[in-house]
Amino acid sequence: MAPPSGLYVHFPFCVSICPYCDFVVYAGKAARGPERRIERFVEALEVELRLRADVLDARWGRPGAGAGGSRPALETLYLGGGTPSLLPAASLARLIELVRARYGLDPRAEVTLEANPGPDERGHAGAIRAAGVTRLSIGAQSFHPAELRTLGRRHGPGDIAAAVHDARAAGIASISLDLLYDLPGQTLESWSRTLDAALALRPDHVSMYALTLDDPDAEGLTGPSGDHLVLRSGARRWRDAARRGQDDDRAAAMYELADERLAEAGFSWYEISNWARPGHASRHNLGYWQGRAWEAVGPGAHAFDGERRRWNAGRLDAYIAALVPADGSGAVLPAGGAEPASTGPGEAAMLALRTSAGLPLEALDRPSLAAALAWGIETHLLAPSGPRLRLTRRGRLLSNELFARLV
Repeated sequence: MAPPSGLYVHFPFCVSICPYCDFVVYAGKAARGPERRIERFVEALEVELRLRADVLDARWGRPGAGAGGSRPALETLYLGGGTPSLLPAASLARLIELVRARYGLDPRAEVTLEANPGPDERGHAGAIRAAGVTRLSIGAQSFHPAELRTLGRRHGPGDIAAAVHDARAAGIASISLDLLYDLPGQTLESWSRTLDAALALRPDHVSMYALTLDDPDAEGLTGPSGDHLVLRSGARRWRDAARRGQDDDRAAAMYELADERLAEAGFSWYEISNWARPGHASRHNLGYWQGRAWEAVGPGAHAFDGERRRWNAGRLDAYIAALVPADGSGAVLPAGGAEPASTGPGEAAMLALRTSAGLPLEALDRPSLAAALAWGIETHLLAPSGPRLRLTRRGRLLSNELFARLV
């Protein structure tokens, strides 16, 4: 077990829910208007932050309390969602200050906020920066208006440009764009135009994901202690239709094109789905792939202490009821679940190979890894690079074939 190096905070509200989204999200009147639940949620979230900090204090000591059992301050804080840029500026600042007081924040900590780029969703960049955010992750997804409409997004290409401009003007140090590919109706040409538009904005970081259409109900993730919400019937119909518009070969061509274009623009890939300019890799997400411990709060959030994975249930009513009981009784931690984490050499190798750091060549001598790694080299999914063994571009595209052999 180890004290956390990062903290993830899940904000479960959006103005509307995109049909492909699997995150714990509540929209409509829960997010806006006189019946909105954001303030009540923030009250509950602050209670959970304090309760989780109490557990860490008892196990590792308070942050910055001196030598002998004290725990180090957090290196990263990530506010994801949902659309955490909907948080009122005062609430955002108060949450970050609470984290600083109870968990510690290293003076050089990376503090990320996810934002949607629509003018009524992205928040005030100056207030976000003043609250302590150092990195903004903007959910662009596409720069093609028809594709954005297909995805149920509320913004247009011009809104993305405005969000980046506002963030730069406010002095936010690092700006990331999220993009989706293998969309229904998408072509290699339209994807190329999206890449052109994204690179023209000169972001510091790009995350790029193939559209994935899972079924959390079929996977048993939506029960009372599950970390997902029941899939809406409209979203299920949309996904069934969207799958018919996807193509593995086209998706591979899109990935290869993006990898080439990003390299030409000065980005380096550092994880299968992530590219960054020097000094702008997401330190928080690297912590996941490096197997470091992290804490997490909010509905559906997952934590890892080095040995065990823990999650909160996704249902908002139960979350709030546990932390701010209506009858005034004492707060308790929200329902959820936990399980031992797979921390063997195969799991560690898989996480390391997701990144450009790869594995030392000596890993080929480990009996538990040797056969899978040799197969990866024979099939050109892996290649030696100096003293390291790394995925080739083909390996990044077919990494699941290798990872299945490792674990």
